[in-house]
Amino acid sequence: MKNKIFKIFLWAFLISLVLFFLTLIFGLFQQLKITSVQKQFAAGEIFFAIKLTLLTATVSSVIALIFAVPIAYILSRYNFPLKNIVNSILYLPIVISPIALGAMLLIFFNTPVGKFFESNIFRVVFEVPAIILAQFIVIIGLAISLVKSVFDYINPEYELIARTLGVTQSQTFFHVIIPIAKKGILSAFVLVWARAVGEFGASVTLAGATTMKTETMPIAIFLSFASCDIYNTIVLTLISLFIGIIVLYGIHIYAKNRKPPL
Repeated sequence: MKNKIFKIFLWAFLISLVLFFLTLIFGLFQQLKITSVQKQFAAGEIFFAIKLTLLTATVSSVIALIFAVPIAYILSRYNFPLKNIVNSILYLPIVISPIALGAMLLIFFNTPVGKFFESNIFRVVFEVPAIILAQFIVIIGLAISLVKSVFDYINPEYELIARTLGVTQSQTFFHVIIPIAKKGILSAFVLVWARAVGEFGASVTLAGATTMKTETMPIAIFLSFASCDIYNTIVLTLISLFIGIIVLYGIHIYAKNRKPPL
């Protein structure tokens, strides 16, 4: 009897939260039906926002994984002085507000070094590269954390065995560790990509909110809502939800169907 009550208790939490989210989504469809006769679909602006979001999120996520993989491996396998401080610095983007991160970047580009970069290399502030940089700075801490957890679960004995067979450290990393970790790294990439797709605070601070220029989906939702365009706000929100659900569902199916490495 007690076990049955406990199971009911657990399922009550699960069902209540799922129903809460489904109610929110249902409310969007209900409001969309009401507002559809009041506003036309801004196809050009919405498609631009989708294209820019997918492009910048992909670029920033690839760059984040390029940095995250070697950094996460170092944090997972090596001890060094001030490691805890280094960890704290690298994971700051996880706990700091994205708007604060965007403000830090904006202030940096107002320093002599930042001004020199923009004058002699390429423009960043209020341009598309600002979106990529903002997304990168927001997701890099998450990327490192996810990839490090993958390396933490790989038994170091695989590396020791490879080294005793005469394999170099770099060969061990690329031909032993990476193949074992590729499933987790791919999942980490998809998760940070999804986070980049939804990034708003740092992007709007550094890149601004210019229609048809730096207008990602979150910024487009903000602009539509600010102008009381409820119809396009709901459309963009539903598109964001659809992308998120597809990504998360794909990760679960991929993780379920993949066989663990021997």
